[in-house]
Amino acid sequence: MPRPTAAQLAYGSCTVIFSTLAMLLLSQTSSAVGIAIVAVAALALGLLVAMTVPLSGKRPAAVEQPAHEEPVRASVPAPAPTPEPVRERAVS
Repeated sequence: MPRPTAAQLAYGSCTVIFSTLAMLLLSQTSSAVGIAIVAVAALALGLLVAMTVPLSGKRPAAVEQPAHEEPVRASVPAPAPTPEPVRERAVS
């Protein structure tokens, strides 16, 4: 598994911090269960953001589909057929 880049760590951390603050302010919860739910949701959101940040400079190469190939034709001509010996029929 590759290590996370600095951009992934930064985006993920900022997402966790700001989404936690926003959800706590909007929900106005003061119970331990509510705070725990907000914290878990913020961590999940931060992880999602960190994993979807594109890797810097590492793009997968485009895979080219091979074109339909024609069968290879021999460039050497086929040998000429040799004539068969003529059989003479005996007249009876």
